[in-house]
Amino acid sequence: MTRTLQGGAVGPALYRILWRWHFFAGLISAPIVILLAVTGAIYLFKDGINDGLHGNLRIVAPQSIDRLAPSALVAKALEAHPGTLKGYSPPAAPDRAAEVKIAGSDGLKDTIYLDPYSGRVLGSLWDGGAAGSPAMYVVRKLHSLQYVGWFAERIVEGVAGWMVLMTASGIYLWWPRDRKSGQRGGVVTVRSRPGKRLFWRDLHAVTGLFVSVFIVFLAMTGLPWSGYWGKSFYGFAYAVGMGMPDGYWDKYPVSTVPLKDTIDHAPWIVENQPTPLSTAAAGVPAKLDDVVRTVEGLGMAPGYAVVIPTRPDGVFTASVYPADVTRERVVHLDQYTGSVLFDMQLKDLGLFGRLAEWGVGIHMGQAFGLANQLVLLAALVAMVGLVVSGLVMWWKRRPAGSLGAPGVPADTTASKGLIVMAIAAGLFFPMVGISMLVFAGVELAAHGVRALRTA
Repeated sequence: MTRTLQGGAVGPALYRILWRWHFFAGLISAPIVILLAVTGAIYLFKDGINDGLHGNLRIVAPQSIDRLAPSALVAKALEAHPGTLKGYSPPAAPDRAAEVKIAGSDGLKDTIYLDPYSGRVLGSLWDGGAAGSPAMYVVRKLHSLQYVGWFAERIVEGVAGWMVLMTASGIYLWWPRDRKSGQRGGVVTVRSRPGKRLFWRDLHAVTGLFVSVFIVFLAMTGLPWSGYWGKSFYGFAYAVGMGMPDGYWDKYPVSTVPLKDTIDHAPWIVENQPTPLSTAAAGVPAKLDDVVRTVEGLGMAPGYAVVIPTRPDGVFTASVYPADVTRERVVHLDQYTGSVLFDMQLKDLGLFGRLAEWGVGIHMGQAFGLANQLVLLAALVAMVGLVVSGLVMWWKRRPAGSLGAPGVPADTTASKGLIVMAIAAGLFFPMVGISMLVFAGVELAAHGVRALRTA
């Protein structure tokens, strides 16, 4: 960066402060951003990857004959894999296998795949839940850092907030100052030859400009899943009447088990809502064939799954999260009568609830088919390029044996305004606010050490 880009009296000080914070935030966040981008790019195509890895289990030859009844398919699955029935998924299309989920004596749950026309067991996999396979389950867990617990999840939440702030500060740093009218080099085009420092600077700035909207979108639509921000947003949406409407749980008793612990993929806005209880706790359970018939009579989108109750007061739960977000649905049915207790569709949610579900659907690349996946893939590849170009640019400019961080300006005129902006950002992104306090503490400590050395 050159002085010609910095502008007036306050400009240089603000510029250097923002550059310093942009530098450290980018350097610290770089590994996590790359991990999120790579795993997110893979997960966009999870269905195709699962078909490629396990096509012999998931895909069957379409037949002109009727499919076997759900109960017959479940019986064949239990015969081949004894255990406790946990769930059933009818074939989503004529060329798709039926899936039966069974928990073995060791407590582990497997998905059994069957030809729905002959009842032949095609094989089984350890149940990967919404990911659809063990491999994609690993990718999903890596994407959220759930392998390393709640602390890492808070780190991801902080990085998401920092991605938004780095985008804003990056645009400020990029903003053309004192440029000749019509000059495009370094603004929207890349100057110099590959390998030169100016090339990497322009590549970083121009890529950041074009991908900025996608960075902010992916960060903000990923935050609803986070621990603190997501719960706060959910509570706010509910408090203002724009999330999950009141009254859905008034007619029937409910358990203490949240929906996310009942089904593989719950719509975000209701994942923490309780699962209803059956009106009776004894009797003859409804037949699975009748439950499936009821669910399909409601117009449930193909690809739905039915969770089997395992407690005397439990309920059947049918849910679907299809590519068409408007058709996502959760239906609870009484275990004994088979009657519908609860039926939630997207149209039943408040404004924030609908926006969140649309955001999540697009974030996962499923709302607009292949076009959605390809656009997000391009954005994620650009994000990796953005990180790499920033690291290369830093490595080329740093003095030997030094971190090469932008220095703290002597003029602190801009500090007050920056503090106000930092407080506002910290209140909206609490994990960012905490990291800002940590960074400010380190800065003050480093300043004190430098002062003692020069005293």
